[in-house]
Amino acid sequence: MFKTMTSSRPYLIRALNEWIVDNDLTSHIVVDANQEHVVVPLDFVEAGKIVLNISPFAVQNLAIENDFVTFSARFSGQAMNIAVPIGAIMAIYAKENGQGMVFAEEVSQPTASSVEPGQKPGQKPEPKAIKDKAPERPSLTLVK
Repeated sequence: MFKTMTSSRPYLIRALNEWIVDNDLTSHIVVDANQEHVVVPLDFVEAGKIVLNISPFAVQNLAIENDFVTFSARFSGQAMNIAVPIGAIMAIYAKENGQGMVFAEEVSQPTASSVEPGQKPGQKPEPKAIKDKAPERPSLTLVK
């Protein structure tokens, strides 16, 4: 019997982002903004999707982890912390030439180690990164 493997998506996203940046191009990701735990500026969501520039000159503190992509960026002059579950990323590509990858929808199988105490197998776990502070809708506040 084969052991269930982790998703290859975060590894591919990290590799493609590095490849795009190494070629002096601009990395963009397409995000399904309707998925749970997606924290993005809703004013920029169109047809349930948002395209985010994740190139080094556009964001700060970019972290492409196995569960989430997180960073901070400015939208209409306002700083915002972005959190995108890996499963919500539909594509990564270079803005200048469109080269990259579109991802198929993933169906994940829970492993024994991925089931947290009190969670039933098959029940969707809450992401650790924003478990305690995941708002229904992100909001921006003017700080002077």
